[in-house]
Amino acid sequence: MEMVLAVLIGLALSATVGFRIFTPLLITGIFERVDWVTLSEGFSWIGSTPALIAFGAATIFEILVNYIPAVGSFMKLISTPVAALAGILLTASFIGDMNPFLEWTIAIVGGGGVATASHATLTAVKGVSDTALMGPAVSVAEDATATIAPILIFLVPVLAIVFLLGMAIVMFRLYKRFLYRKSPA
Repeated sequence: MEMVLAVLIGLALSATVGFRIFTPLLITGIFERVDWVTLSEGFSWIGSTPALIAFGAATIFEILVNYIPAVGSFMKLISTPVAALAGILLTASFIGDMNPFLEWTIAIVGGGGVATASHATLTAVKGVSDTALMGPAVSVAEDATATIAPILIFLVPVLAIVFLLGMAIVMFRLYKRFLYRKSPA
């Protein structure tokens, strides 16, 4: 049961990467640094001073970029593969004592896939919100979700399940809405 919860926590954190790539990494590093979470062997570097400085600077940069449209467009080009890598890293950092092949399969397919799917969904929402001049409001919601969700997942790990189910429902509804809008009438 503990292993299943660890996988779900990793996947839920990977889903939060879709909102802000570096915020969940920074929060994970802080929680690891103060010994509130224990990461798998070989991933304690996430809580190291250089990693926390790098994640902190990247988080600030990423937040600022979302409020500057010209720079934000450039970031959209590189953000999807970076989100996938962050999702893989977060999922792998919580899975320990498992066959390495299975561990990395779950991390790459699950963590990378969830991060990419949540990031792609949010990118679609951002495209619509920018057209409707709601971009700043969506950015604030992204910032809040990327900060609050990981903290709550660490404090109440069962919320990882709730968050993953909620994300799946939102993605499914957006997909259906997009599918019906695109189909010829």
